[in-house]
Amino acid sequence: MWIRDSANQLQSYRSILNSSTDDIASLYRGVINLQARYLNTSPYCNAFLAPPESGIPPDINGATYNVKPSYDNRIVFTCNFELDSFAAFLQISHDYYTATGDLSFFGKFQWTSAVQSLLAVARDMTDPTYAPDGSALESAYTFQSQTSTSTGTLGNFGLGNPVNRTGLIRSPFRPSDDASIFQFLVPANAMFARYLAAAADIMTALPAAPAGLAQEMGDVAARLRDAVDRHAIVPAPDGSGQIFAFEVDGYGGRNLMDDANIPSLLSLPFIGYLTRDDPVYQRTREWVLSERNPWWAQGPVISAVGSPHIKPGTAWPMASVVRKFEPEL
Repeated sequence: MWIRDSANQLQSYRSILNSSTDDIASLYRGVINLQARYLNTSPYCNAFLAPPESGIPPDINGATYNVKPSYDNRIVFTCNFELDSFAAFLQISHDYYTATGDLSFFGKFQWTSAVQSLLAVARDMTDPTYAPDGSALESAYTFQSQTSTSTGTLGNFGLGNPVNRTGLIRSPFRPSDDASIFQFLVPANAMFARYLAAAADIMTALPAAPAGLAQEMGDVAARLRDAVDRHAIVPAPDGSGQIFAFEVDGYGGRNLMDDANIPSLLSLPFIGYLTRDDPVYQRTREWVLSERNPWWAQGPVISAVGSPHIKPGTAWPMASVVRKFEPEL
């Protein structure tokens, strides 16, 4: 069970989620509870095996990984740290609360502690590569694997490429499970900011919420928005104006592209980070849906954003669907 994908699967039921007493609501609660359990157990990991009480035998991943922090491969399937997993957990929590108004659910079980776990990881993954004196800081997360693709592992002994202090959160892997080039993945930071702020409203309303937790959630969300504005809005090479970079490193490095997987730059209004009439978004959208995006795939039947996850020239229906959600103004 991928955290992101299991949350996305339930979006198709959101329009009929109305009451905390119906069957759909119980499905949402089950997914949120299971995600919370996994995020408490192994918060750096993105995909998990069926829980023991399901009676489904664990399908152990036979690939060779060297990951810090370590994890139990009877619980975890893969441990690519993808920031959008955190955002997906908060999104499904927000969707459930908005539709049902069921606040009491969030005061039970492990939801609050899961939020604390992901905030702790977010703090660690905000650290730069180097200390002020120039020495290399120890990273909370490293990942190496035996793979036939460069995107299946992290270079520099599992650290990935260096990052500066920006206020953004490292996401060594993208929603596609591909390794990031520059680890500050902008769509993931944007989605996390949007739903962390939304989940802060739930935490504020909880009578027994830990003191200061809702405030911290709101503060981190605001810091991320400020960091995106300062570091991820860059001049387009063709002089057409400011656009969002896909990835940045805080040293001036930026990756100008988009990927079909969600969250993406194209999906920023869809995830609620901004409105589609935002001028920077409009210029970014025009850029993404053109030959200027190296992963734009164009053909006689379909033209859409593709992904480095598969070969060039392969258009993904996912990006076409998002494009229809966010039509031109």
